[in-house]
Amino acid sequence: MNTTLELSELDSKIGQLFMSGMPGPGLDEGTEALLRDYHLGGIILFARNIENPLQLAGLCRMLQEKALTYLGRPILLAVDQEGGRVARLREPFTEFPGNAAIGMDKEPLKRAVEFGVVTAKEMRLVGLNMNLAPVVDVKRGELEKHLEGRSFGEDPKTVGLLGRTVVKSLQENGVMAVAKHFPGLGRANLDPHLHLPRIEAGMEEIGAVNLPPFEAVIGEGVSAIMTSHAIYTALDSERPATLSPHVLTALLREKMGYHGLIMTDDLEMGAISKHCGVGNGAVDAFQAGADILLICKEQEHVRESFRLLRGKVLRGDIPLQRLEASFKRITEAKSRFLEETGEISLSKVKKYFKMRA
Repeated sequence: MNTTLELSELDSKIGQLFMSGMPGPGLDEGTEALLRDYHLGGIILFARNIENPLQLAGLCRMLQEKALTYLGRPILLAVDQEGGRVARLREPFTEFPGNAAIGMDKEPLKRAVEFGVVTAKEMRLVGLNMNLAPVVDVKRGELEKHLEGRSFGEDPKTVGLLGRTVVKSLQENGVMAVAKHFPGLGRANLDPHLHLPRIEAGMEEIGAVNLPPFEAVIGEGVSAIMTSHAIYTALDSERPATLSPHVLTALLREKMGYHGLIMTDDLEMGAISKHCGVGNGAVDAFQAGADILLICKEQEHVRESFRLLRGKVLRGDIPLQRLEASFKRITEAKSRFLEETGEISLSKVKKYFKMRA
């Protein structure tokens, strides 16, 4: 690994592992530099980035134009659009009540299909291609506050059926689905945004309750599965799932036979950043088996993580084959969902949302 060409190719593959947040509603210098200099693979958008459908469509179009200029390939453009409390796209986008409401509806399957079809249509229209949904955590007693309203219910079979229905309706309509939070946060008693939960469920409970919904979405061909920042003592007593090869590689990849993308939850959450730091967390998550490393706010954390990961590959601490495997999965997912997205049409956005220029 000593020629400029080889180093450039290495950098382009490492950059594809990262999904970053950006500060505001317009393309800023820092985000453009991540695309140009760090070969960024994806961007996650939040309320701070979204003013209205027309502005959002213009931003997505600009980001893809820059990606094609600098990278020669499109990027993932993601949002959390679960419905209910966790929805970045608000009115005039169609607002849905969330998973708990779907689970309690008289016609839950019909509601799940409707959510997936309409959400995918509106996301595609403005240029978004990945939805960090559905949550397929199975409710176990009283949910921790940050999960309230986000679970389909307490029955693993029902959660699996509704989860795979949402996955199917999103993906058939051109938006990648991301099932979360593997291997299930239904028992969590702390919020991973702030703390590192320990989940004391035994292997029998994990197998009977936590995993069936993930098996269901894997059977449906879900594009990505997001990891949980919690320690599952029966699986790995020391490391949270996001950082555990026992959970991501031995269980999810090998035992459950999952071949799609593994994506971390935000590595800036307290459960990871207080535990080992964002940069080390990114490296450990990658070594554990993650393909996409999510860093939602501070772009310096993306740059730091990139440098640490690059150093590990160059020193041989991380085999090149490991990087190639993730790069191949990311490239295949982008080929499947991003190559036929077509031009983002501002006139179609105006017409659909009946917006004035």
